[in-house]
Amino acid sequence: MNEKQSFSISGYLAGFVVLPILQLVFGFMIHNQVWLPFALFCTVVVLICWGGFFMVQPNQAKVMTLFGSYVGTEKRNGLRWSVPFFMRKTVSLRIRNFESAKIKVNDNLGNPIEIATIVVWSVTDSAEAMFEVDDYESYVTIQSESALRNLASSYSYDPQNEDSSDVALRSHPKQISERLKEEIQERLGKAGLTVHESKISHLAYAQEIASAMLQRQQATAIIAARSKIVEGAVGMVELALDRLQAKGVVELDEDRKAMMVSNLLVVLCGDKNAQPIVNSGSLY
Repeated sequence: MNEKQSFSISGYLAGFVVLPILQLVFGFMIHNQVWLPFALFCTVVVLICWGGFFMVQPNQAKVMTLFGSYVGTEKRNGLRWSVPFFMRKTVSLRIRNFESAKIKVNDNLGNPIEIATIVVWSVTDSAEAMFEVDDYESYVTIQSESALRNLASSYSYDPQNEDSSDVALRSHPKQISERLKEEIQERLGKAGLTVHESKISHLAYAQEIASAMLQRQQATAIIAARSKIVEGAVGMVELALDRLQAKGVVELDEDRKAMMVSNLLVVLCGDKNAQPIVNSGSLY
């Protein structure tokens, strides 16, 4: 079922021109006994027509049905008039926000995580929203959470390693948001709804594994930091030996070079400040 334009005219034209003129004409006919049965019938019809007025607010639609049949939708703003027998239901076309509850789901690696999303959506086809689903607002809630649950189980929380290019929930927010938007739109499109934006609003490990995963992240950060420190220390030691040899400050044999390298690496890679020791004897 697709949306179509309903019949209606300007309410100002009907309220101030057409209906008053008809009322006066038929009233004059009744007063002068001209075609009395016809005039009485037309007067009753005109009185019924006064019930055909309705208003359409900005970004709002009126879905009209006649004895159970869909006859069209009116989106033009202002005071309108249509057949008084049309049943009119209001559908908002404004953009809305939906924030899901925090749900617990296993990611692609089986780790339990907590995740939530914010979905920005609106009604674009009022006929489908009204007649294809029983309650389109409830449909948005259920289908969005279902799509979020399916997305979370398709990706891991973190990449497998630092050099991995695999998309993960935490490291690739833009790609995850686009994929989530596509999946939700695929579900909501059947109800005449359009998803404008969807983003992850909450993402964390579940409480039962949060402490273990925090230790894992800390260990990864420490290893990465130590790798940088060692890399820099080796470069500094190499630079020091090259400059000492180039300027001829001191002649070092292999044993002394090894001792100097060992001492410099201890000083540069240690996590505490080095304590100076005065050597009063020989180097050996």
